[in-house]
Amino acid sequence: RWASLVVILFGYWLFFVLHPFPPADFNDAAVNIPAGWQHHFSGFFAHWNLNRNAAWEFDVWLLNHFPRQRPFVGYLGGYNTLNFIPTIGTMILGLIAGSWLKQASNEGRTREAVSTLMRRLIIAGIICLALGLGLQSAGLCPIIKKIWTPTWVLFSGGWCFGLMAAFYYVMDVKGYQRWAFPFVVIGTNSIATYLMFRTIDEFIGDSLEQHLGPETFHLFGEEYQPALLGACILLVIWLMLFWAYRRKIFLKI
Repeated sequence: RWASLVVILFGYWLFFVLHPFPPADFNDAAVNIPAGWQHHFSGFFAHWNLNRNAAWEFDVWLLNHFPRQRPFVGYLGGYNTLNFIPTIGTMILGLIAGSWLKQASNEGRTREAVSTLMRRLIIAGIICLALGLGLQSAGLCPIIKKIWTPTWVLFSGGWCFGLMAAFYYVMDVKGYQRWAFPFVVIGTNSIATYLMFRTIDEFIGDSLEQHLGPETFHLFGEEYQPALLGACILLVIWLMLFWAYRRKIFLKI
């Protein structure tokens, strides 16, 4: 598993590095990059610039093989079809953590088994965080979530290892579980949660602003408006999930 992770991350890193830089007169507007875009990297990190990278060029080739109203030239969000490759790396980290949890459970959660599990999770978290931040600081690969760079896999994976260790200790070792009920409601219907956030979140937000007034969500200032509105959208979706939870309605594959 670890070897597969290394091969995937290194191979995907190399895929971007071998992609040539665009010419100096490259037309950003032609690939949906807004005028005055301030987020382009310079130097080696330019291999990962928005709609100028290897995964973007693959999408331009792939997506224009399908019938479209207009040619695909680039997506402002930066997401790419090939994101599934480094995402497999994230899944491998989850598989590793899950196997450790299963091993501890099979050993009866003895003090030694729990100690081994906690040590593994914490050490893995520290190593992943250090590698992700170190590779970025060394100028080898930036941490970018939207194109799921290898450093993002390591950085986010490190946080996940650490949080899993903390939650395992609080909930499984100490037995403090009642406080997590809101998360249980979401977790038992995770597919429904994801689908609602990808389909009706904007509708809920527009409805809240229409009925409560846009000024309601500027209560703490303009900069906190997205966070406050997002929290209210989450609350509405959670109430819908709670209704389903009470009736044992769970969306599964």
